[in-house]
Amino acid sequence: MAKGWYVLQVYTGYENKVEKFIRLKMEDGTISEYVFDIKVPAEDVVEVKDGKKKTTSRKILPGYILLEMDLPDRGWKIPCNEIRRIDGVTGFVGTLAGSKPQPISNEEAKAILQQAGELKSERRYQVRQEFVVGEELRIVDGPFETFTGVVEEINQEKGKLRVMVGIFGRNTPVEVAFNQVERL
Repeated sequence: MAKGWYVLQVYTGYENKVEKFIRLKMEDGTISEYVFDIKVPAEDVVEVKDGKKKTTSRKILPGYILLEMDLPDRGWKIPCNEIRRIDGVTGFVGTLAGSKPQPISNEEAKAILQQAGELKSERRYQVRQEFVVGEELRIVDGPFETFTGVVEEINQEKGKLRVMVGIFGRNTPVEVAFNQVERL
């Protein structure tokens, strides 16, 4: 027996409900010797709308829950069947019916948990903003604060914009983060 992270597939939108039922089963002792932790991986997303920032939580893997479990070679069906009977659960990922679930690799689990901020790493916020090439903006933060410019390029993945700013009478490209600008 060795501890590992297992991926449980659930109906999308049922993640928190299933987590609650598994925690209840852990508290009443039904599966407490097999299941040690439950995670519904989520990350913080910063939405900028009309110049206002709002932080919300977004599930990284909608429809999936991570379970830290230690399944014995014999008797693994007892905790697995208890979990599978919960409303909203469709089964363990990568497992055929009637076979023992397999854990994901430690690297995969670490990457998911770091992205969710569960493990120590640099916590990243993903900024969601809608900009259009050619749109005029004012820079409100950084070395080019108070300058205005026109959006030339949008990099949604990095949360950055390339803005053409007039410096000393010439258009100069400046890279800024989404949260460093506001619409005019």
